[in-house]
Amino acid sequence: MKRPSRMHPRERREKILELLRASESGRVTVEDLARVLKSSPETIRRDLTQLSSRNLVSKFHGGASLPQPSGEGPFRTRMADSLRQKRAIARVAAGLFRPGDTLLVDTGSTTIVFAEELSRQTGLTVITNSVLIAQTMTRGRNGNRAFLIGGEYSDEAMVNLGALAVQQVAQFHAIHAVITVGAIEAEGAMDFTLEESEVARAMIGQARKLTVIADSSKLEKAGLFRVCRLDAIDCIVTDAQPKGPLADALNAAEVEVLIAPLRVGQPRS
Repeated sequence: MKRPSRMHPRERREKILELLRASESGRVTVEDLARVLKSSPETIRRDLTQLSSRNLVSKFHGGASLPQPSGEGPFRTRMADSLRQKRAIARVAAGLFRPGDTLLVDTGSTTIVFAEELSRQTGLTVITNSVLIAQTMTRGRNGNRAFLIGGEYSDEAMVNLGALAVQQVAQFHAIHAVITVGAIEAEGAMDFTLEESEVARAMIGQARKLTVIADSSKLEKAGLFRVCRLDAIDCIVTDAQPKGPLADALNAAEVEVLIAPLRVGQPRS
């Protein structure tokens, strides 16, 4: 019989969240947590129930995963697409920022993964229209702050959008804007949703520097709504080197392109 854990419950739950964020799959099992934390499975299950009640994890039979948007629509599907690439991009992008930085961060599957990496740092201020990103940045005792932009709430992606959101963005001034987009082509960074592109443009207008994070499936892809021209972008973080006309356009616009390496044994999809 296992000896009961002497770790304080709050400390143990924070450790569970750290292990989840470090997991490439974004999932952990009760059995593995019990072994690593030297706790009983019953204790771990109670911890997961408590964390789930605060929307910090999503429980499944035998374990838990990082929280997902509540809907079953396209956004939930995008969260699972190219997850390994998004984690690699998020690790590199999070390393670009330091304590004291202020960041406007828009909503998207890649920026949600980015927030998981960024939340390991301390002393950051994030302004976002994503409920999940705000929750991720402020959980634990990391000294980070989050301001949640209001607006019309979309349950599918747990995000606030619309004219009110755009107006509220104008109240903030940040050093950085970090956005994700649906497409990057020689004409600029593009998206497929009008309301999301409007919020992204508003954030870009209130920041000094712009970083775009997007996996390589978005490169040389045509979008519907322009978010910004390439020459407005300071840095793009992706997982493969742009080629052809896009590479030439990025070079002409003097955009820094950072390639996030996948870890050894980490397939591309």
